[in-house]
Amino acid sequence: MSENKGFQLGTIGALSLSVVSSVSIVICNKALISTLGFTFATTLTSWHLLVTFCSLHVALWMKLFEHKPFDARAVMGFGILNGISIGLLNLSLGFNSVGFYQMTKLAIIPCTVLLETLFFRKLFSRSVQFSLVILLIGVGIATVTDLQLNALGSVLSLLAVLTTCVAQIMTNTIQKKFKVSSTQLLYQSCPYQAITLFVTGPFLDGMLTNKNVFAFKYTPQVLFFIVLSCLISVSVNFSTFLVIGKTSPVTYQVLGHLKTCLVLAFGYVLLHDPFSWRNILGILIAIVGMVLYSYYCTVESQQKANEASAQLTQPKESETDPLIGVENGSAILNDGVVTKGPVWNSNKDLHA
Repeated sequence: MSENKGFQLGTIGALSLSVVSSVSIVICNKALISTLGFTFATTLTSWHLLVTFCSLHVALWMKLFEHKPFDARAVMGFGILNGISIGLLNLSLGFNSVGFYQMTKLAIIPCTVLLETLFFRKLFSRSVQFSLVILLIGVGIATVTDLQLNALGSVLSLLAVLTTCVAQIMTNTIQKKFKVSSTQLLYQSCPYQAITLFVTGPFLDGMLTNKNVFAFKYTPQVLFFIVLSCLISVSVNFSTFLVIGKTSPVTYQVLGHLKTCLVLAFGYVLLHDPFSWRNILGILIAIVGMVLYSYYCTVESQQKANEASAQLTQPKESETDPLIGVENGSAILNDGVVTKGPVWNSNKDLHA
């Protein structure tokens, strides 16, 4: 019971850290992009990852966590795939309207559910599916505006959704398969992500903005916000891996939409962004979906835990019965919640 309570507190802490750090970096990056004109999102993300790796290296030197090497090919493939997904999401935003890009982000949840159902045999109850539909409708009402389609933008969006879903599922799968923590996985995959974006970033940003990141005038104010953004990104990257490791890719995506709604609200309150009754209605519907999703996941998790306890405490009827009970019980515990299944943030959200 105490272990379960500790796990729940750890999960709540991870979710809270993810929300606070993501909203903070959005506010910082919005000032950097909108006010100071630094629009090089992909290059900035590569700097985020480099700073994150350096910070983790210092933490390793201070023995705050233990380095645990595992399958090098899996780490390299995972890191490069993550970098590619970020680049594709930036390209998707560059070649599509904002409204179509928001639809791309919404497509990540059903795509993740489909992939986990087909390849991992995960079962999502009708209650959970219903809550996800309400969530997506609410976020769609709040964020989706125009839907201008074009062939290249549609292909890029499809590739962005697929690579993002696979990368986030791999985050959860690798941590469980190799029994590594979120910190250990992030430390080993960060260099590959950073190098992928560091090499492609200036080219992508130049293609999307028609500007050269190396020719930009770096004033003290710009440098201050870049450094601040990189420091906050350490928390963003760490919390992303932490949340997916403790929960699931689908839960992380639900959390991502919560952050989108919070960003809209903060933008209206602090930055006086345009806001309408449609935004308010969409946010309220999305919140209802998130509450229902959390409730159904909690109820089904408790049911699974009770079933596991009942099987473990069954009276012995033969010498083989206890072994069967333990195996079944541990299998249920290892599988976790059947509904447990992550936006990458948009260019203006600046996924770190």
